[in-house]
Order: sequence, then C-alpha cells, then structure tokens
Amino acid sequence: MLVPLSGLALVIVLGVAAQWLAWRVKLPSILMLLTAGIAVGPVWSMLSPASTPLLNPDELLPDLLLPLVGLSVGLILYEGGLTLRLRDLGDSQRSVWSLCTLAALVTWVLSAALGYLILGLPIDLAVLLGAILVVTGPTVIQPLVAHVRPKGKLGPILKWEGIVIDPIGASLAVLVYEAIAVAHKKGSYIEAAPDVAIALITTIVVGMVLGFVSAWLLTLLISKHLVPDELQNPVSLLIVVGAFAISDKLMHESGLLTATVMGIVLANQTKSSVHHILEFKENLRVLLIGSLFVLLGARLAPEQLQSIGFEAVLFVLALVILVRPLSVMAATWRSSLTMRERAFLCWMAPRGIVAAAVASVFALRLENLEGYESAEQAASLVPTMFAVIIGTVAIYGLTAGTVARWLGVSDQNPQGIVFIGANRLARDIATILHKRGIRVLLSDTNRQLIRQAQMQGLPTYHGSVLAERALDEMDLTGVGRVIAATPNNEVNSLATQRFAGLFDSVGLFQLAPSNEAKSTDKELSKEFRARPLFAEGLTYGAISLRLDRGHVIKATSLSEEFTWDDYLTLYGDSVQPMFVIAGSKVTVVTPDKPIAPEPGQTVVSLVDPDALLIRSFRLDDTTPSPSE
Repeated sequence: MLVPLSGLALVIVLGVAAQWLAWRVKLPSILMLLTAGIAVGPVWSMLSPASTPLLNPDELLPDLLLPLVGLSVGLILYEGGLTLRLRDLGDSQRSVWSLCTLAALVTWVLSAALGYLILGLPIDLAVLLGAILVVTGPTVIQPLVAHVRPKGKLGPILKWEGIVIDPIGASLAVLVYEAIAVAHKKGSYIEAAPDVAIALITTIVVGMVLGFVSAWLLTLLISKHLVPDELQNPVSLLIVVGAFAISDKLMHESGLLTATVMGIVLANQTKSSVHHILEFKENLRVLLIGSLFVLLGARLAPEQLQSIGFEAVLFVLALVILVRPLSVMAATWRSSLTMRERAFLCWMAPRGIVAAAVASVFALRLENLEGYESAEQAASLVPTMFAVIIGTVAIYGLTAGTVARWLGVSDQNPQGIVFIGANRLARDIATILHKRGIRVLLSDTNRQLIRQAQMQGLPTYHGSVLAERALDEMDLTGVGRVIAATPNNEVNSLATQRFAGLFDSVGLFQLAPSNEAKSTDKELSKEFRARPLFAEGLTYGAISLRLDRGHVIKATSLSEEFTWDDYLTLYGDSVQPMFVIAGSKVTVVTPDKPIAPEPGQTVVSLVDPDALLIRSFRLDDTTPSPSE
C-alpha cells in the first residue's frame, strides 16, 4: 500500500499515461483506464503475498472519495454542456428529446426487467439498476464519435444525448433510492410516494434555477469586464463548484443537473464568448476522467471482480442486442432520421464514469442503510456496472467504426481540405484535388474571389472563419485538414487556431511567413503556428511570383515506366512537390516529412513548363514521358 503522496501521484500518472497509450494503439481510452485501475487494485491484491492492493482509494481518500467523484462528474458534465448549442441540432431536436425521454423510459423498464430475470436482483434493486443504466455519458460517447466521425446530424444527436441523459439518469436513481429508503422506514412504497414526488420536483426546480442563475452571473461578470482575463477560468470554476455544492446540499445529486444546465445556458447565450473557458475545461476533463476511472477501478474488491460471471455477460449482451435497439426505434419512430441513421443509433450506447460513480454511491448508501434486507445484493451493483461499462465500451468501441462504414454513415479518416483564402494559389490546388474526388472548401471574405472559385465549380464559404457562427455554418462533411493560404501571416495563424478544437494539430497547415512578417513580429510563438507547408521559405509571395512568371500547378501520375526518380530527373530543380494522392488518401508535403511516391500514385507539384521543355531536349530519347 502506497503512502498518500505516492498514491495520488500514481493515480495521475496512470490516468494520463493510459489515455496516451490508448491514443497510440487506437483503442477506447476507458478500456485502458479501467485496466490500469483494476491492475493496481483487485488484481494486485490477488497476486500480492500480503493480499493488499497497490492502490486502495478508500484508504487514500477515506471520506473524500465519493464527494470528489460526484464533484468531478459535475465538472465533466459542465464542460460537456458548454459544447451543446441548439443550432447544432437543426431539425433533430425532436429526436434528441425523444431519446432523453421515451428512450430513457424504455431503457429503464427493460433494464430493470432484465436485472430481475437474469441477475436475480430484488425488484427494488432491479429498478435502481435500470435507472442508473439510463445514462450513457460524454466521457465515452464523445471519443467514439470523434473516432467514428458519423455523418450529418448523427454526431450532434449522440453528443446531446450523452450529456443531457446523465443528469436525468442520476436523478431517476436518486428518486428510486429515496423510494427504497423511505419505504424501508415507513414500511410501504405507497406511503413513500409523496416523498418521492417532492424529491422529483425539488431536483428539477433546484437544478434548473441554480443552473440558470449561475450562468447568468458568470455571463454578467464577463460581459461587464468585472473579471480580468486571467481570472475568468478560475471564476468560472468557482461558480460551477459553488452552484454544485449548494444544489447538492438542497437536494442530493441535483448538482449534476445544475452543472449541465449552467453549461448549456452559457453555450447558447450571445453576450460573451466562452471559448477560452471551454478550452480550460477540456484540459481539466482529461485529468478528471483519467483519475476517476483509475480510482473506481482500483476500488473493486477481488471477490467482486471474481463474482462477474455468465449472468453478467448475458445481461450486457441483452442490453446491447435488445434494450438499446428497442428504445431507439421507439424514440425515433416517424422522425426525420433515415433507417441507416436509426440503425447506427441502435449501436451506440456505451456506459461511462457517471454510471460507475452513481452505482458506487448508491450501493454504498444501501449497504449502510440500517436493517435493509438486500444490503448484500446491493454490493453487487458495483461489479455489475463495471461489467456493463467494460462490455459496452469494448463492443461499441471495437465495432462502431465497422458498423458505421457498413451502414454508410461514417466520415472516418476524412481527406477533405478547407482552404483559408480563395486566391489563385488555393483555387488551382483545389481544382486539381476536386477533379480527383477529394472534398475541398474555399473560404474567403472577398466576394470577387469567391465568385471566381464558384465559376470554377468549387465549393465555397463566403465569410470570415473567425466569426462565431462560421464553423456552424460551414459544411465540413468529409473534411479533416485546413490549409491557410492567405497573404497575411497573422490571418493564417488565427485561422488555423480557430480550427484547433475541431481537427488534430497534425491536420493544420499554413504557408511560411514572409521575411517582412519575420522582421516585424519576430515570428509568432510556435504555439500559434500550424505546420509549415511544402518547403522552408516558400511563402505566399514566392509562390505568387512563380505563378506570375508562368509556373503552373499540375498533377502527374507515376507508373512503373515513369517513376519518382524519372520525375525528378525530368523536372529538375524547377519542381516543388505539394501533395501526393494515393487512391482516396492525400498526403500534404511539409519540410519535415520527406516523400517517396510510388508507382500508381499522383504527385501534385508547382513546376516550370519552360524548364521542362529545355531539359527535354537534353535528355535521351528513351527517357519516359510523364502521364498527366
């Protein structure tokens, strides 16, 4: 058993390292996190001669563990709420509300029935388990959505459902627990009904009122410049933590609803920008998710881990094959979703940290409920929930991409490119890519340049990508990269930063800054720069000068007869490779990434036709000719 400092350090190290490893091996991070937690908890106990875990959360944080779990979940839901904007849903709002109401009810009823029939739980515990299983969770939904990249409205629908359904499921669990506790005290569920009704009304009122008031207060402080920029994130954290604590004091577990409502209201108000707050909360979420899963996984006892048997496996399969499809089909009946979209929703309901946290909290409360006859069976809720989490994440995480591609609703590994700037350089490149089936989109504030691009048959967006609504209005289906190709270095840097939260940094590119820009601003900090394009020193001015002198951007197909070496021999120093196209995959040429195109691939380059003509006279007649 580690001392407290070493234990806390181990939690943080495992939480971050497991997520990094999951990214490296392309697996859902939750699987790595739970594996790490279980390894240093129950597995270590079973292998250790002293039968003690390396990490024991109950001894590490004896009185603070569950409160910290609840507060952390509240912060995760707050961060998730900050990403929910009503305009993202469009005409899909009905589907979201149906999934959070009718589908939740169907899930509750069917899960409770399966808990009673398969797991052999008493009716009251089965109903509690069904309420907890209503949740899905942003901690598992959002990484899977980012991995699968479902087309159109599916992404926003899943994101909204994953965040909104969590406080609903937690509130249902609170009501069921209140009913069990009051009925145990008074001897009848009928007598408990008034208390449950009061608890329901109190939860909704407290959560909604405190959520709105907290969001209004933070908006007022920011819009009136009553808080300096460097304190806006700490003040945001202060208000949401304070609101969560007050809400939970007034009504147990209502803090989750308060935090979610506060995040949603902030995301949809127009008085002040909360983008920088969201960035801070995203970083905080990574640390919280990692720590929570490690702590809760380590908290399992060896006997609880060993108690997971065939019944639990059958229960998980029933949730995946029966409960989720029936609930989704009931909720999306006569909706605007296609049958393929509905089918994909049927195959996406992993459970995450909220389910684990709520199950742990109420299992402990029922175990400590004096005289409760099913206390021993209540302890089984925790291993059952972990079996559900591991099973659903493994099933959906390992198959969702394949199912999405099979259904034709996946936008996985998108090769499309957004060009910031619709100048001649961007138009010439985009035209070549567009003709070869690569998705392109040109954005510019200059209406004349946009019209020229449209006359060439290119998709366009007229407006500034720095505008608040720009990313919502742009059709980014099939797009995975950004190329900033304007003459202004600062605009290029700001534009790529605008997309930083949407695409990985590996897919953000900008032209090299001009010498004038280097001398005036001494080069922007590297954190504000995207990856450099093409070659060192190849600025917008340098490329424009070549184009004005007659250079052209052209695509050349390589073959066994005309290889990459032949290509370089033919064009000599006049060639500047820009892209390599291999089937539907596009590789952007950068100074730090040497290329070696193979036969069957196409090279897009900036070349000098005159240099080609001169060299052609000097080459032997046996030199192969390029295939344009």
